[in-house]
Amino acid sequence: MEESANQMSLAVQQSKTAYDNIKERFGDAISEFDANPTMPFFEVLDTKRWVDIALHMRDNSLLRFNYMACLSGVDYPEEGKLGIVCNFESIGHYAHKIAVKVKCPRDGGSIPSVSCVWHTANWHEREAYDMYGMVFEGHPDLRRILCPEDWTGYPLRKDYQVQETYHGIKVPY
Repeated sequence: MEESANQMSLAVQQSKTAYDNIKERFGDAISEFDANPTMPFFEVLDTKRWVDIALHMRDNSLLRFNYMACLSGVDYPEEGKLGIVCNFESIGHYAHKIAVKVKCPRDGGSIPSVSCVWHTANWHEREAYDMYGMVFEGHPDLRRILCPEDWTGYPLRKDYQVQETYHGIKVPY
């Protein structure tokens, strides 16, 4: 979504200012800014730099994204990718909010864990792993959190087929 600066709401302008700070530091590692009026966002294009970008977002005195409000998994089968969308806020410092998208190959790909940056990412990354089969490199305890450890497949992938039985119990029961 393209809007000129004078057409953006104040909230989106504040998010754009935060984005400009990140873009200045990481350049081509991130996409252009999307001024979505509900939740402006950008995408991390160089997935290997995700932890460095996250640390900058949290620790830079002009950003202070100290709150990861959400991390959601996304399946992009037409692109052959899985991804996450993370929503960040700066509680008690600034009014800017921004979403960040990070993608990896659907088969065999991984995304660096940011559970060392925002502790709430620990649980959210486990959920994305459990529901999408997304691997978070460096996660301290990457195991299923909602499904049993021996569950077959990843229930929120678009091509997921529900197994007929689980330990002799009809699924869905």
